[in-house]
Amino acid sequence: MPLPPAPSKRAALLSPDAYDFKSTSPVAELLTAPPSTPAPEARPSETAPAKNTRSRTAQAPRKRPVKAVPAQEAAPPTPVIETSLPVTAPAAPTPTPVKAPVTATRRPSRAGSTGPRRLFVLDTNVLLHDPTSLFRFEEHDIFLPMIVLEELDGHKKGMTEVARNGRQTSRSLDALAAQAGGDMTKGLPLSGTGHQAARGLLFFQTETLVDELPASLPQGKADNQILGVVYALRQKYPEREVILVSKDINMRVKARALGLTAEDYENDKTLDDGELLYAGSLALPQDFWTRQSKTIESWQSGSHTFYRVSGPAVGQFHINQFVYFEAPGEPSLYARVTEIRDKTAVLKTLKDYTHLKNAVWGVTSRNREQNFALNLLMDPEIDFVTLAGTAGTGKTLMALASGLTQVLDDRRYTEIIMTRATVSVGEDIGFLPGTEEEKMGPWMGALDDNLEFLAKGDGGNAGEWGRAATNELIRSRIKVKSMNFMRGRTFMNKYIIIDEAQNLTPKQMKTLITRAGPGTKIICMGNLAQIDTPYLTEGSSGLTFAVDRFKGWPHGGHITLARGERSRLADFASEVL
Repeated sequence: MPLPPAPSKRAALLSPDAYDFKSTSPVAELLTAPPSTPAPEARPSETAPAKNTRSRTAQAPRKRPVKAVPAQEAAPPTPVIETSLPVTAPAAPTPTPVKAPVTATRRPSRAGSTGPRRLFVLDTNVLLHDPTSLFRFEEHDIFLPMIVLEELDGHKKGMTEVARNGRQTSRSLDALAAQAGGDMTKGLPLSGTGHQAARGLLFFQTETLVDELPASLPQGKADNQILGVVYALRQKYPEREVILVSKDINMRVKARALGLTAEDYENDKTLDDGELLYAGSLALPQDFWTRQSKTIESWQSGSHTFYRVSGPAVGQFHINQFVYFEAPGEPSLYARVTEIRDKTAVLKTLKDYTHLKNAVWGVTSRNREQNFALNLLMDPEIDFVTLAGTAGTGKTLMALASGLTQVLDDRRYTEIIMTRATVSVGEDIGFLPGTEEEKMGPWMGALDDNLEFLAKGDGGNAGEWGRAATNELIRSRIKVKSMNFMRGRTFMNKYIIIDEAQNLTPKQMKTLITRAGPGTKIICMGNLAQIDTPYLTEGSSGLTFAVDRFKGWPHGGHITLARGERSRLADFASEVL
């Protein structure tokens, strides 16, 4: 169709008749919109759609400022608009999207980002800490200084975890550099080896970068050379945000002192704050029964009572989470979530292990959380249990008592296998002679202490020979193993206890849990306030990793033990020291 005549005045000064032509063409609809002038202060809520602009102008043709349409809401540009509207007055500038300021995030963004790609310079300790860190920065680019490759080469020998990570990183770099058609000067696609989440490029230092660091910094030190590379990259690419990623605290402090942006590598952290860890139990609100009075369903099955509940509280439930209701003058409820469907959940009452008739190898629970833990430990449908809590909360004692009952009395498992992370609190005492079990002996003091307590149980009047026979029987069903020889093994119908699990890395935790065969149950115990492994925190510990990943799994459960039962001295020390 023929286009309307071009206006000879600004759109704001045209008469209402200029807008009266009728057309269903989208091009003609766009032509009626007045040319906009850029207004940085315009917000989406203040911007009027193009189709309403004509009607408002036709009703009240006054001089008014025309606000800019943001780039994300503007109609797609067409050549007709640019070529068919010649005006005698100077043309208004084309609105351009305002670039949002780039701010350094604590962690590489997980969602797709619309801002410019950042350039992350990785320190050597990041690659040695997590060899897959190259593929954890999503759409952003990575730069590796030459000194980082030199340091990787120096750490590749040996059988330690650091040496294995160094070799894995070197293999990943070799695979990236060997891509067909790859050009190091233009960047290598990080997705070339199958990691589709990594959409950025990998840059190697292929030329000498001139830096202007203070002369007081020793030039031969590797950390200072990396800082020089970061400084030179920031000068070379002023339009990009160059960020140093390092696990070294002093390195980050020096970088910030020089005016450079530095961040910690936090992609391996499960939680930013240990207080956010899943506790495994939830207190029901005081008006819970009042709200459920009309919709609740209940039925009996064996010794357990089931309740089907609904309401807003269901949104906070997880499978195998414990819920409890305690109010003065009302009966208490202790139950476990067994089913969640849409907005309804099924609660199953617990077995009361506080009563002597339900004692586990002579052990009864002394508080609410211990009762929750024993319900998990004694349930054959639960394959994985994690127990967290301060010193003296009974983690090891309950795990051992449950294991002895199910191995010797119920014959559910063939034997108990116990292991732990061999991390010293102070200096290492050196070489330990003997077999594998003898070498693990000094680390298993907690096992000996608890077995001594459990062996006294009902055999207090059996005499010396009876106690010796009981101890020998118990010892024959408990095996102490070292984690160093776990790789490649498969345990079937075993009851595995992993003590001091807070000192394990997520990779070590995965190695141990994947050893489980048919009929095996694994119990991980630890105190996140007693981490002795270097470079591990509450957020990056393997115990935190396992608790978060198994949350809501139908065959796994977790409980955080809050109250110590060891002694009044130990309880007071845990609070004030």
